[in-house]
Amino acid sequence: MMKRRDFIKYCNSAVFALPLMSLPCLAEEESFEKPTNFLLLTADDLNYDSVGCFGCEIPDITPNIDRLGADGVKFTNAHVNIAVCQPCRQSIMTGRYPHTNGAKGFEPINEDLPTLGEILSKAGYINGVLGKERHMRPKHKYAWDYYITEAELASGAGIGRSPEKYYNYAKKFFESSKKQGKPFFLNANSHDPHRPFAGSKQEERAWGHDLPKVTRWIKPEEVTVPGFLPDLPDVRKEIAQYFTSVHRCDQSIGAVLKALEETGLAENTLVMFLSDNGISAPFAKSNCYLTSTKTPWIVRWPGKVKPGTIDSQHMISGIDYMPTILEAAGIKDVTDMDGSSFMPLLHGVKQPERKYVFTEYHKTFAGRRYDMRAIQSKRFGYIFNPWAKRTGPMRMDSTSGLTFKAMKRAAKSNSKIADRVELFENRVLEEFYDFKNDPDGRNNLIEDISYQAEIRAMRELLEKRMKKTNDPALHAFQNRDNPKAIEKFMKSG
Repeated sequence: MMKRRDFIKYCNSAVFALPLMSLPCLAEEESFEKPTNFLLLTADDLNYDSVGCFGCEIPDITPNIDRLGADGVKFTNAHVNIAVCQPCRQSIMTGRYPHTNGAKGFEPINEDLPTLGEILSKAGYINGVLGKERHMRPKHKYAWDYYITEAELASGAGIGRSPEKYYNYAKKFFESSKKQGKPFFLNANSHDPHRPFAGSKQEERAWGHDLPKVTRWIKPEEVTVPGFLPDLPDVRKEIAQYFTSVHRCDQSIGAVLKALEETGLAENTLVMFLSDNGISAPFAKSNCYLTSTKTPWIVRWPGKVKPGTIDSQHMISGIDYMPTILEAAGIKDVTDMDGSSFMPLLHGVKQPERKYVFTEYHKTFAGRRYDMRAIQSKRFGYIFNPWAKRTGPMRMDSTSGLTFKAMKRAAKSNSKIADRVELFENRVLEEFYDFKNDPDGRNNLIEDISYQAEIRAMRELLEKRMKKTNDPALHAFQNRDNPKAIEKFMKSG
């Protein structure tokens, strides 16, 4: 521990400075802990149950993430707030929903909003990013001191897919932080298991023969097809390709953690791991289903969080990341975030209000609108789809590749699969699911008489949140029985 007089001399040195407002009032001989470092690790399009310690049955599919989970707390009811890369990451870094930070799709955030990077930079932190850097815009708003692009993390021509390069760049960043004597925030982002999946025709078309390296191939017979998809041969084949990419994602995460350990900074670093959304497949990514936004969320904080803890009671979401990190850094003067700190949970204190999460979706990279709003509890999920039967059949990243094509072919002779394809492509105005009895969300209960009390309660909670955040879809939601109100909203900007 460092004494106050020594710490003040340290702060006034040329290599390290924190604003005086962040210094606690200490007695002359009272000890002072060094500022906490922060490491945010993310996967790209990783389903919540594709991790070993979150239920995946493929042996040793994610050994590095599993070890991280064993060393910290696993949140089994965690979500992101939008299931697509750029708006999700910008939501995490602002503590705000996409419709309140100005970036509903692939736009930059509003200039007048503070980001986590800006605030930490002012508090003396150095900020670094590895990969997915293009999905946080405008660049200057994130105050990066260390900026490694997806191309610099390439394995072959495959952007962001070299565990070796993640290790090298991460270690260089950690060593620089240590040399300067400054605390750090590093956002290290794997580009796996985003499409194109390892071994796929999509991968060949994207990168020719200069393909990313693979050290373990997952076979179709090794996988369990997700319950929200039909178990067809081409679906199983693509899921195997996906899991091959999942394993390489784990290697990249492990590489960054190895670099952290080797530089001796792990004991003073709060590490969080999560995925930006679910698998790129129908009924997952770029939607508001359970498997769209539910994420494997791990927190490791040596000496502060009890290893091996599982929190299955509370619901946290992406907008809660920034306020939690700011509280851990001792920064309290940031207001008007949509999220709130879950720091009490890390100390074993319950937060009984954490019973719901709110999610949304707006538009694809190409700008095609599929507006959705949703509220989920541990048991129920309600979705409002103003785009239903208006935008036209859903087409996006999730419909590319083998899976959706196989579903479309099978639909010609299988009525159940045909119904699933029809629902996915054109949707209905409202959906309601009971995850206790239907964990894969296959049975829409919106017309079921026995669930009407629960449906009314979820609608009321969603409307309350939409009012609080000035959601532009509020009027359409309040007038969902009026086609003209829905149409007016869908024609708006």
